[in-house]
Amino acid sequence: MSTDNKSDPDLKLDIREDDNSVPAARQPAPPPPIVWSSPKAFALSFAARWKSVWTRTFVLSLLAGQVVSLCITCTNVTTTELVNRGWTLSTTQGFFTYFSLFITYTPYTIYKYGFKGWGNLILRDGWKYVILAACDVEGNFLVIRAYQYTDLLSCMLLDAWAIPVCLFFSWVYMGSRYHWTQLLGVLICIGGLGMLVASDELTSKSWEAVAKGKGDGFMIAGATLYGFTNATEEFFVRKRPLYEVVGQLGMWGFIINGIQASGLEWKQMKEVPWTGEIIGILMAFTASMFILYTVAPLLYRMASSAYYNLSLLSSDFYGLLFGLFLFHYRPYWLYFISFAVVLCGLVTYFWHSRPEDQGVSDPKAPIYVGKTRGSPIDEENGTIPTLARD
Repeated sequence: MSTDNKSDPDLKLDIREDDNSVPAARQPAPPPPIVWSSPKAFALSFAARWKSVWTRTFVLSLLAGQVVSLCITCTNVTTTELVNRGWTLSTTQGFFTYFSLFITYTPYTIYKYGFKGWGNLILRDGWKYVILAACDVEGNFLVIRAYQYTDLLSCMLLDAWAIPVCLFFSWVYMGSRYHWTQLLGVLICIGGLGMLVASDELTSKSWEAVAKGKGDGFMIAGATLYGFTNATEEFFVRKRPLYEVVGQLGMWGFIINGIQASGLEWKQMKEVPWTGEIIGILMAFTASMFILYTVAPLLYRMASSAYYNLSLLSSDFYGLLFGLFLFHYRPYWLYFISFAVVLCGLVTYFWHSRPEDQGVSDPKAPIYVGKTRGSPIDEENGTIPTLARD
């Protein structure tokens, strides 16, 4: 996949025209070709291609993808434990995550930009982050609601809708082009998901749908917002510092989520138990989400938001491992095959296109904040495109 900048007369570019091109001296060598002339030549060329895939960036991307997948599993397990103990404030549950992101990354953004620079950031680009945070909050809300109305089979299948949505918005934002091997990798990963769904159906882990049409609609809407949010955040973190993007997401998410929680769940807040055990589980949930929201932008830079979504398909396998110890599940053999298929798809995704080829990462503080602490702004290179002002 390659990235091309699309011209737009309404955008004022603060970057050099050739920023999106890598100098010839630094152009990575093309992957070794597959030779079909003889079985021996094919085996040797395949081995060379296989070896070329395992670059440092790819290994880090693969590991980061499994870290976020494990974090998703931890959030699912802790949410299940909260529900089993009668604590069902789904919106309030996310409040602590956004607050932790806000108090961690926003003070550092203020330290780097200064109060004046941070204020300019709010005034000039705050609206972008409001949209990002609102979509993230509502995506989480809709998906949680979907689980309350539809069955597990629909949730697992429809949640994968985030993958094509993410691919589409990556194309819209960054002009992404996908090699056929990447699309094949997506299909292989979805095939692994199909095996996971079959495993759950064969082991009767699903439940009766209360209102299937309503729940399916919630899941499709939530997955669409997930795909949009992931691609949008990737676009931002490739152009801006991570502490700015995550800090703004946390701040606006904290405000939006707090308003929504106070409006929808203020009565239940007085009724649910607030024991030490509940608070401990909430802390585990928040810690898992904090790690996820921190690692995900790094994965966007190393690989892409699409690869992030594909990596999450392996979370059910980790859920099985948790279930073996916490809920005494009996492992079904198809789980292990499906996990291997998902990993195979993740490798296939970068069989031809390297992680380094997925997009240009050149994060810089916006020029209008002035000189930042510890890293002076290079005004020649500039920053993210911003809307021109009359």
